Amino acid sequence: MANFLDPAILFFIFGAFAGAVKSNLEIPQPISRFLSLYLLMALGLKGGFALHKSGFTTEIALSLGLAIFLAILIPLIGYRILRTKLNTFDSAAIAATYGSVSAVTFITATQYLNQFDIPYGGHMAAAMALMESPAIILAIVLANKARSSHAIQTETQSQHQPVGLSKILHESFTDGAQLLLLGSMLVGLVSGEAGQKLMAPFSIDLFKGMLAFFLLDMGLMAARNFQGLKGKPLITVLYAIGSPLSHALIALVLCKLIGLPLGNTILLMVLASSASYIAVPAVLRHALPEVNPALYMGMSLGITFPFNIILGIPLYAMLAKMVL
Repeated sequence: MANFLDPAILFFIFGAFAGAVKSNLEIPQPISRFLSLYLLMALGLKGGFALHKSGFTTEIALSLGLAIFLAILIPLIGYRILRTKLNTFDSAAIAATYGSVSAVTFITATQYLNQFDIPYGGHMAAAMALMESPAIILAIVLANKARSSHAIQTETQSQHQPVGLSKILHESFTDGAQLLLLGSMLVGLVSGEAGQKLMAPFSIDLFKGMLAFFLLDMGLMAARNFQGLKGKPLITVLYAIGSPLSHALIALVLCKLIGLPLGNTILLMVLASSASYIAVPAVLRHALPEVNPALYMGMSLGITFPFNIILGIPLYAMLAKMVL
């Protein structure tokens, strides 16, 4: 219940309501972009400051290794399930979207943990960055394989040329948002406690208000993208609701086996359950032009993101507390 009283969550619900009733309320795109970059910068700084205090430990190595494993496992499982009802390209696009992560969902989860005084490692921001790219690469490989197979069967040149992995890798690892996150972590790591005191008015005091404003915009976008699911196969809606829960449970079991602490476990559950609506769609628009963006955007932003923000985060925290 406390999650529903959080001002940031309430602003998200308000934004979703405004979008559902087709209000002309709108956050200008440059402001929305600034808010997104600010949140990533503040999160990176916080992670860097925490890493400066803790140093690199076995627990950190295990957390990062598990994050990469989940980023490979989840899209592979998703692709196999989706291929039972959807074509190769749609399945690959959705699997990539749900195999990657949502930075805003992660940031909201860190605020939830702060609210309830649940400690977590600053290195989890690095885990988020590492989980963004593997699913994209797998989707491109699957799509290129499907195009090649189609070209051989028809003995004609495929309509769309295969997208080179080198180009995708370059775009993934030089993406501005990801670079800002990792660069901010490095700044926090190097500057340490002195830097933390200097940056506190910017990266700590303003953070909650900035997050609330950004979630207002995300609520508007969620309501509008939900319309993109009209006429889509039933499996898309079922997957958008069921996959967050199943992915979170997979993460919980693995965290239990490895012995990760509560805070890090909750954040890995959130990362595993989230879906990308910025980084992956931006790549898929030209890497998988066969797929209508309304499909994966409607699923990730119209269903999964609201579910995780409003219900998922407290649910994952409750499950983790029961198991650990």
